Amino acid sequence: MIVLASQSPRRRELLANAGIACEVRPAGIEEAPREGESPEEYVLRLAREKAAAVQAADGEFVLAADTTVVVDSHILEKPHSPEEAERMLRLLHGRDHVVMTGVCLRHRGQYWTAVEQTRVWFIPLREDEILAYARSGEPLDKAGGYAIQGLASRFAERIEGCYFNVVGLPVSRVYRMLRAAGYSFIEG
Repeated sequence: MIVLASQSPRRRELLANAGIACEVRPAGIEEAPREGESPEEYVLRLAREKAAAVQAADGEFVLAADTTVVVDSHILEKPHSPEEAERMLRLLHGRDHVVMTGVCLRHRGQYWTAVEQTRVWFIPLREDEILAYARSGEPLDKAGGYAIQGLASRFAERIEGCYFNVVGLPVSRVYRMLRAAGYSFIEG
């Protein structure tokens, strides 16, 4: 059994679409960068803390992840208001940024970790486009203030790396980690 230590409906859906069944048990940890912590260290620490915080039976595999957007070394978390989403979109428009996901898998006291990075290029946005998207409601629970699989798909000119990482979980990386940890995808 795979336990997903996340309340993200996108992560659960990505796993289901890949034929990876899971049970959701969100980890309630504080998500804030520490002084001097790099974006890579930050997402990896949060993923590991989430994996460690969730109760699991001996044979269960606990999967945790944390995604953030990085532009000019600044970590862009989930905006708490349309105004904060507007500020983020102004930073992202007409340029590239990195979507970074820390992934942690825990099984029988062992941990497997990885950081996946995908570069995304946004087209230049007009102010009315920024305001309309920020007020659509879509950005409010998304790292960096946008959903590439939703309305913001029209802003993404190109990506370099794993598309699913931008959605919230690098599925192929997770699959390889599960195989390395001894998870059997064959029933019976």
